[in-house]
Amino acid sequence: MARFVRELIRDTKAAVAPTVALSLFALIAAGGIAFDYARVASLDSELQNAADQAALAAAGQLDGQSNACLRAAAAANALVANNTLMANEPGAGQSMQVNIDNTGVTNCSGIANKIKFYKSYDQVTDTAGPDADADQNARVVQVWVTPREAFFALTPIVAAFRSGAIGAQAIASLGSAVCKVPPLMICNPKETTDPTFTTDDYVGKGLRLTQGGSGAWAPGNFGFLDHAGGSNGDTGLREDLGWNVPPGECQPGDGVDTKPGVNAVNDAINTRFDIYGPTACVGTGSCPPSVNVAKDLVRDPAATGGNACRIHNQGWQEVSSAGQYLPSSPTTPLATTPTAMGHPRDMCHAVSAGGQAPCSGPNLRIGDGNWDRDAYFRVNYVRTGIGSGGQPIGSRWTAAEWQANTGLSPTVAVTAANYASRWNVYNWEIANRGTTVDGVNVLGRRVAQSPLAAEGSPVCSAGQGFGPGVAPSSTQVDRRKLVIAVVDCVAESVNGNSTDVQVQKWIDTFLVEPTLSRASGRTDQKEIYVEVIRETLTGGGAGPIIRRDVPYLLK
Repeated sequence: MARFVRELIRDTKAAVAPTVALSLFALIAAGGIAFDYARVASLDSELQNAADQAALAAAGQLDGQSNACLRAAAAANALVANNTLMANEPGAGQSMQVNIDNTGVTNCSGIANKIKFYKSYDQVTDTAGPDADADQNARVVQVWVTPREAFFALTPIVAAFRSGAIGAQAIASLGSAVCKVPPLMICNPKETTDPTFTTDDYVGKGLRLTQGGSGAWAPGNFGFLDHAGGSNGDTGLREDLGWNVPPGECQPGDGVDTKPGVNAVNDAINTRFDIYGPTACVGTGSCPPSVNVAKDLVRDPAATGGNACRIHNQGWQEVSSAGQYLPSSPTTPLATTPTAMGHPRDMCHAVSAGGQAPCSGPNLRIGDGNWDRDAYFRVNYVRTGIGSGGQPIGSRWTAAEWQANTGLSPTVAVTAANYASRWNVYNWEIANRGTTVDGVNVLGRRVAQSPLAAEGSPVCSAGQGFGPGVAPSSTQVDRRKLVIAVVDCVAESVNGNSTDVQVQKWIDTFLVEPTLSRASGRTDQKEIYVEVIRETLTGGGAGPIIRRDVPYLLK
C-alpha cells in the first residue's frame, strides 16, 4: 500500500487536467465578459445609429418654412427604421422608437430629452446656440432616442445583472449651396426688427440697394460674394454679373465670404437690358439680355457705330425731362403720360432720390409694392391696330383694359399667381411677346420721341454676338431674376472682406431697371433696384440655378 501511494505521487500522467479544471472558471468568466461587452457595445452602436438617422431626417425638414419644426419631429419618427437587436429587456421587443410626440412641438419649443431646436451651433466650442423660437430660425436639431437595456447573459451569474439604461443623442443641421447665380448679397434692411427676413412680408415690394463701401456695411447695402472662381478685381465682378453662367463654385447656403469691390460694375449688369458698354462683357463669357428688355431708355433705331448700344447720346439715352416718369406723390398715380417708361420703382421710391414714406426700413430702403401700373400700360400699350372693342389706332390701354387683357389684378393677395407685380407683368409680356393683344403688339417697338424709340425686345444683342435674347425655360436662366443672399450686416460686422457670414435667406428678386445715374438725380449708377419675388426654393426656378440642401451631422 505504501508502495502504491509513492508511485501515485510520482506518476505525471494527465497532470494538465487539474490545471484546466482550475482555470476553467477564469476562461468561462473571460468569455462571458467578452460576450456581454460585445452585446452592450452593439446596443450602443444601434442606438447611436438610430439617433444619427433621426437627427438627419429631422434636419432635412428645417427649411425655414411654415411647420418646419413639426415636420422635423414627425420625420424623426416616421423616417427611421431601426431594430435594436441587442436590447433584451422584458417586454421591449426589437422595434426602435425615437418616441417624439410632434404635437408637443409648439413654436419649435422642443420636448426635453426627446427633441430640441437651436438657432445655431458653434463647432469650435462644440456648443449649441440660442434656442429656436420659430420655424424661420430653427437651423439645428438635437434628437434623443428612447433608452434601452441589455441583460448580461453570462456574467457574473446568468441573467442576474443588466446593463442599465443606455441612450444616445445626435445633433444635425441642414447645409445648402446655391449654384450658378451672380454672387450677390444684401444687408437685411429690417435687421433690427426682422433679423430672419420673413420673405413673405416683402413679396412684390421694391428694394432700393446701394453698393457698400470699404467700411462696415449698413442695412440696405449690397455687395459681392467670393466664390473662388473667375478673374480678380472688377473684371471678376463683371464676369459674375454679366455672364449668362457665372464662373466659380457654388455658394454655401449658410456661411459665405464677402468680396471687395466698390467700383461701378453697372456695364455688366446692364447687358441684361440689351445695353453694351465698353466693359460690359469681359473675357470669354456670353452676356445676352432677357427677351423682355422694357426700360425707360430710348435710342435711334438707325444708330450705328461703337456708341450705338451703350448709354450715350448716340445710343441708349433718357428722353427729355418733360417726358420722363417723375411722379410727385409717393401714393398717387401719375395723371400725365410720360414719353418713355420701363417697369418703374414703387412710387415712394420713384418720387425722390432717397424715397419718402410709406417706404420703410433704414433710409427708406423697402417700398410698399404700390407701383404705377396704370402709367406703365398707358405709356407702353398704344394700339397699332383696331382694339377688340373698336378702339382706334393710337388709343392707349386704360386701367380696366390692362386688367382685363392680362388677367392680372392689383387687389388680390401678393403671393397669388395673378397679382399685378412687376414680375408677373414681365412674365405675361414674355408669354405673349410678338402677338397682338387688343390692338397692341406685345414687346414691340414703342415710338417715343422721334426719331428715338423705346424697345420691348432686344435690338443690340445679336450684333454683339449674343443672339436674340434669352427666354427663361427649364434650361435657360431668367436674365432679369437675381438670386441674392440676405445677411445681417450689423450683427455680423460685415464689410468688403468678411468670412463665414451667416445667410438668413436666399431670395429670388426681379431686376426692375438698368443701373445708371439719371439726369433727374433720383438714381445712381451704384444702385440696384429689385422687386422681391419669393424665397429661393430647391431648384431655384428656371434654368441652371440650383439650390442643394443636404442634412449633415454636427455631433
